[in-house]
Amino acid sequence: MSNPSQAVEPTNRWRDVLAGISIAGLLLPEAVAYSTIAALAPQAGVIALFAGLLCYGLLGTSRFAIVSATSSSAAVLAAATATLAQGDPQLRSTLAAGLVLVTGALFVLAGVFRFGSVTSFIAKPVLRGFAFGLALTIILKQVASVVGVHLTDTNLVRFAPQLLEQLPQWNWSAAAVAGVALLLLGLFSRLPRLPSGLLVVVIGIAAGQWLDLPAYGVNMIGVIDLSLEVPNLPVLVFADWLRLGEVGLALVMILYAESYGSISAYALKHGDRVTSNRDLLALGASNLLSGLFHGMPTGAGYSATSANEAAGATSRWAGAVAALVVLIIVLTVLPWIALTPEPVLAAIVMHALGRGLSLQPLGRYFVWRRDRLLVMCAVAAVLTLGVLDGLLVSVAISVLLMLKQLSATDIQILGRIDGGHDFVDLQHHPTARAESGILIVRPSEALFFANVERILGTALHLLRHSPVPVHTVILSLEESPNLDGTSIEAMQEFFLRVHQEGQELILARLKHEALNAVSALPEVAACGVILSGLSVDGAVQRALERQA
Repeated sequence: MSNPSQAVEPTNRWRDVLAGISIAGLLLPEAVAYSTIAALAPQAGVIALFAGLLCYGLLGTSRFAIVSATSSSAAVLAAATATLAQGDPQLRSTLAAGLVLVTGALFVLAGVFRFGSVTSFIAKPVLRGFAFGLALTIILKQVASVVGVHLTDTNLVRFAPQLLEQLPQWNWSAAAVAGVALLLLGLFSRLPRLPSGLLVVVIGIAAGQWLDLPAYGVNMIGVIDLSLEVPNLPVLVFADWLRLGEVGLALVMILYAESYGSISAYALKHGDRVTSNRDLLALGASNLLSGLFHGMPTGAGYSATSANEAAGATSRWAGAVAALVVLIIVLTVLPWIALTPEPVLAAIVMHALGRGLSLQPLGRYFVWRRDRLLVMCAVAAVLTLGVLDGLLVSVAISVLLMLKQLSATDIQILGRIDGGHDFVDLQHHPTARAESGILIVRPSEALFFANVERILGTALHLLRHSPVPVHTVILSLEESPNLDGTSIEAMQEFFLRVHQEGQELILARLKHEALNAVSALPEVAACGVILSGLSVDGAVQRALERQA
């Protein structure tokens, strides 16, 4: 009797082969198209595609993630290098390579220092708002590129009027080509396993030769030179590296938020386990390899990952097959790809970003006032300040939100519920009862430099204004696995103040690192502070025994 698993595995391999062939038809045109967004040579996107598929295929943990150039990173790269290069095309190319390398190095450092657990670099409302504004900006810029309008401003509020003012000079032939390509992409996309992008490119090449589209002012993408140079580090002054580091940090946040969103969504859907720190290293390796060969930044874009899953992929073999198919295409028909009309590539970009204009993902955030404000701020930042400054403002909004939430941490007074061993917040559990003579307090979030003095000050205030006499204070630190320098200094002062008030102090639920930090303080012995990893109930029993 044959083993069923032996029959399933070849079936899955065939599904991966079919999925790889299908997404190769999407990835290659998108890679070339994203190069135009980044204002780089067409081969930059293709290099990023190979680097991403190779490195993530070897090091990554998601079965479905497709790592390649993304529209968001292309737009940020274009804006950053344009600002720094000041019109020098050679310097712009060098800066682009430097930014990709910096991004890769930051990803690797994040993986080495195990920052993968910090998956929410950017609040989801901010990320969604940024993506919406970015999609709208890129699509309108692609429209301008198709119809031959030269834009002098980088943000939508200023360049949208320019686009309309030059309506009489629009290249309507190019606009018609893009319109037909969009229509075909919409029709072909109804069949998930159909390589719609590649089919539209083939049709575009054939139409361009048959109808002599260059005679109507429709440009072709031109030669794609994939003759790789010896990998080398860009030669830049120190000030440029510092500026690239600032942009690179923001780019890492956007790329990882976008990538981990795609990775975790499909891992949750299929019950897979992924390792965030290993994925950070995989993204770092792909960006370093891409940067060494002057490619683009790479990330796990949602459109490519969802297309891979929809095409029936079951493992990372689908990405390997896609890389092999793209390599075969590059080695055999690369000169023909150079004959692709530029409006066709613009249509591929607009179609890929079209789902980003859906208001449905934003709708859930309009239920809460704070999230609604965040979404609108992120959209407005991109539309009014441009892609790069909009990105930096969006990241700043997210970081400020996190700091505001942590610094606004309150302190809870705990009481015993239902006469058992559990202690809960008295404010939210009216049936709970405070322990006689014992004040039990717990910060709702981890203590750190921005909130520790206010929280411990509140604890002292509660002690001094307690309506009943208190002989013992129990501070539960279960939410604080470790303590920074400011927190330790505040703890020293807190120990002294409680001792001067004449009460005994017990620290409960101390984690290992916090216990090591606090136990080294001389005030612990001087003030008779009891350090314990016990539960709150255990600390209460100990306090009662000492008072007996």
